[in-house]
Amino acid sequence: MARLLHIFAHPGRATSRVNLSMWRAAQGIDGIDSLDLYSTYPRYAIDIEKEQQRLVDHDVLVLQFPLFWYSAPALVKEWIDLTFEHGFAYGQGGDRLRGKQMMLAVTAGGPQDAYSHQGYQHFELRTFLTPFEQTARLSQMTFLAPYVQFGALKEDPAPHARGFADLLRALRDDRLDLSRAQQAQFLTHDTLPLTEGAPT
Repeated sequence: MARLLHIFAHPGRATSRVNLSMWRAAQGIDGIDSLDLYSTYPRYAIDIEKEQQRLVDHDVLVLQFPLFWYSAPALVKEWIDLTFEHGFAYGQGGDRLRGKQMMLAVTAGGPQDAYSHQGYQHFELRTFLTPFEQTARLSQMTFLAPYVQFGALKEDPAPHARGFADLLRALRDDRLDLSRAQQAQFLTHDTLPLTEGAPT
């Protein structure tokens, strides 16, 4: 079984529909460590040593957040800036994350067709997530396709939350087809590449 660290970051948690449903779904899964970043660090006073040890102790990092102005909420960036430091995640001696996996679980307010060269966002969703992918690469981690809910302000959150629980179990139990998960542009609740016999 893989050791899975689930980081949840939503500054407006109380008013969230999809992300809060995903958080609640994750709490019912054994063997997964979840951290509510905004509840833990409301003043952004991140305990770098503690967070680095969390990363060392786990095999898979799942970062869950809503897309805010084409990136993550500010505390996610702060957490990465401080935790993925030189000598730890990259640079001379910075190999502590080598061989681990990173995955994003992202919600976007716009519909799927908005995130294309013909859509009103003008770029594919993965283009906006490039800094996270390169962070993983520089840290010698494997970057998996993001798990995405488009139209998050209008769509029913229940299927996406159930799919998120299935995804976390599959990551925990090494039942996600990693090759397909790396090659996909993004994953949704009905396109999870689970291996045969994977629990649902």
